[in-house]
Order: sequence, then C-alpha cells, then structure tokens
Amino acid sequence: MTIPQCSPQRNYLAHREEIDAAIARVLASGRYILGEEVEAFERELAAYLGGGECVGVASGTDALHLALRAAGIGHGDVVITAANSAVATAAAIEMAGATIAFADIDDETLTLDQRSVSSLLPARAVIPVHLFGRPATMFDGVTVIEDCAQAHGAPVGRSGLLAAFSFYPTKNLGALGDGGAVFTRDAALAARLRMLRQYGWREERDRSLVPGFNSRLDELQAAVLRVKLRSLDRENARRREIARQYDAALAGIVRTPAPHEGHVYHQYVIRTPERDRVQQSLRDAGIASLIHYPIPIHEQPAYRGRVILPPGGLPVTERAAREILSLPMFPELTEQEVQRVIGAIRR
Repeated sequence: MTIPQCSPQRNYLAHREEIDAAIARVLASGRYILGEEVEAFERELAAYLGGGECVGVASGTDALHLALRAAGIGHGDVVITAANSAVATAAAIEMAGATIAFADIDDETLTLDQRSVSSLLPARAVIPVHLFGRPATMFDGVTVIEDCAQAHGAPVGRSGLLAAFSFYPTKNLGALGDGGAVFTRDAALAARLRMLRQYGWREERDRSLVPGFNSRLDELQAAVLRVKLRSLDRENARRREIARQYDAALAGIVRTPAPHEGHVYHQYVIRTPERDRVQQSLRDAGIASLIHYPIPIHEQPAYRGRVILPPGGLPVTERAAREILSLPMFPELTEQEVQRVIGAIRR
C-alpha cells in the first residue's frame, strides 16, 4: 500500500455528503460566477479571520497580484520576498510590474531573516511567506502584504496591510480547483480589489473606472470552501497531532521543524544532508514524499540574473533547498500510516 504525501481526494471523501449537496445547490441556482455563495464565503472567511473584508479571486497568485496593485505597487517599485517559496510569489510581483528582491531566510524557521531584509531596504513592500504553515516574522516601517497561501488557520493575515490566500486543492483549506482571496481591514482597499478583479467595474457592468482584470472566484468553489471552512480548526488540530508524533519520534535522527504554537503544518518538513537517500528509502517502502521547493526561485532560468539579491547572496536558502523533504501530512492520515512513515525514517 502506498502512503501519499497529500490527498485532496481523501479530504473530499471526508466531506463528500456536504460537498455534493453544496454543488447540487449551486447547479440548481443557475448562477455560477460572483453570486450568493461567493458573498457568503467572503463574509464567513472575514469573520473567521477576526473581522474585516475578504475578496474572492481566481487563484492565490491573483490574490497576491491584485493585493499589490490595490496597494498602489507597480513599475519602479521594489518588493522583497523569499526565494524558497512557490514561484507564484515572485510571479505575482512581476505581474504587478514591480522588481523582485530576494532576502535570505532564517536557518531555524526557513522564513525571512530580518537582517537580510534590512540589507535590501528601502523597498516599497515586503511579502513574508508563512511557509509550510509556520507564521513568519512581521516587519515595521514598510508595507507588508502577507502570503498566507500555506497557513489557513494560523494566527496570520492580521498584521499586514493585505493578506493573500490560496485555495489550491492541497492547501489546509482547499477547493476542488483554483481559487484565492484577499483579506484586509481597509474598506477602501476592499472596494478597489472588487473593481480590479472584474475589469474595473464598480456599480455597473461595462463601465470600467480603473484598468482591471478577470479574476473571479466561482460559485462552485465558494460553496465547497464554505463546507470545508467549518472543519478547518479540527483538521488543523489533527495536523498538529501528527506533527507531535513526528517530532517525538524523529528528533535527533533528522532535523525537525522549529516549534511555533501557531504552526498549522501545511507541510511537515524535515532536513538532512542525506535527503536524496532518505527519499529513495521512503519510496522503496511505498511512502511518497516531496521537496518544497527543490530550486530556489533566484536560481531558476526565468529569474536568474533578473532579481536583486542581498550582499553575500542567499546561502541559507540554497543550503536548505538541498536538505528539505516534506513527509506525508494531511488530516486523514491514519495512525498506522503515521507509524509506517516514522519506522521507515528511523530504519
């Protein structure tokens, strides 16, 4: 039996009756774009985050892109972020027309290092990535747009000017396709985001007040997300329980994640110089694992030589990319499967 690294299918099956009913409700309604389900999900997610406004968009990448544009960031502006992230973080900065600057990361947390960020200032904005579900350090004196794509349910999204979420199917709060949202406590920014996501329209169709885009969360995905939001805290609690078991059994054998009480373990990432051998041994044992992310963005052909780097480069980022390995982590993992993973690594 193969143990998957993640399983959106198992998560669907855990909610199958409610999800199928929600989809049937949308199909019967006859409205499939920006209707009642999207409005309800936006209200419910905003309430979950402690009050403010959410604007549903087509993807997590669009959430970052439109957040940058809503904040007035574009050509001539420098935006600092991390290179050990999904390439979407960098792509969104370029979509807004801004220049990417990569700071190095802290060796313990794998999130932005404050000293490295300071070496790149002044900049127009910083995008801290709450990587793998661990809250990153926040920054003062600069516009902060939080990349919360991997941290649904963690204490994040409330410190920056704007926060971007992804609902890609593997996320802690995952749709059955692409989807995203931007959260803010600023009503004017929320209004601007709603114009940006739909051609610059505000009160009437076909009248664009600002240059806009087509980036709309659809009704089907919103209905699915409303179902799953109700179980997010419970499922994150299960992720934390699995992480506790991994921590206890693997400490001293591999390098385990730095503790943080707000960690929601989108991924459980170990580190070892023998990463490739460990991954092959897991594969031989029928256990899937992944590397998030094998090539730092600044080393990828599309970005090499086109970004700003700090003095001394990104040595911690590059070393971590050679050592990291994501173990199976999703709330439907059984106790037997968790013990199989632990046993394989210990062997």
